[in-house]
Amino acid sequence: MRVLVVTAVAAERDAVVRGVASAAAEATEIAVPGGYVLHRVTAPLAVDAVAAGVGPAAAAAATATALTAAALAGTPYGLVVSAGIGGGFTDGTAGAPVGSVVVSDTIVAADLGAETPGGFVPVTDLGFGTVEHRPPESLVHAVATATGARRGDILTVSTVTGSADRARALATLRPGALIEAMEGFGVAEAAAAHGVPALEIRSVSNAVGPRDRSAWRIGEALQALAEAFGALPEALAP
Repeated sequence: MRVLVVTAVAAERDAVVRGVASAAAEATEIAVPGGYVLHRVTAPLAVDAVAAGVGPAAAAAATATALTAAALAGTPYGLVVSAGIGGGFTDGTAGAPVGSVVVSDTIVAADLGAETPGGFVPVTDLGFGTVEHRPPESLVHAVATATGARRGDILTVSTVTGSADRARALATLRPGALIEAMEGFGVAEAAAAHGVPALEIRSVSNAVGPRDRSAWRIGEALQALAEAFGALPEALAP
């Protein structure tokens, strides 16, 4: 299976490559249209990782470009993974503490819709589109088992949460949410358009809520991400 991994920034991409590459493997750089550069590892798993930029639109554009280029070359991908770090919903026993890894049961567009006097209404209730993608259950189970990750909803937002009130509102809207990030839904939308399954894997660098940079653990989260991708070849083995 050839896997496309889409991150927001280079540090996340490099953590993915570092994790999945064997000691004998070195990543090569492959240019594709749109100015994107794939970092390719061929062993122990064939992975192309790309840093797409921040937000669902940038993620969708890079994913669609890479999928199209691969299909035209006759080497289509069998799986697309949105990966990176994010904010964890840390309250309660079912939360995701800093340093933990989460695999998506559902990839959710958490703020795609309309604000009304009665509260937020998702775009599906307005009669349009979709707000979630569900990866194959067998795939989620295999990846969670191999990586030791927690399973739950991963929310895609266009504006990062910066207050306790907003964090509570999101947790109320999606009680199964474990992580908030900014790219997964865009990746999943592009993958769905190409008929390729999509998954999201995130490690937690900070708690969702007031932005306290002194409490962020980005290095720890990137290391956890690399370790999770180190286990991915086992999860995807035939």
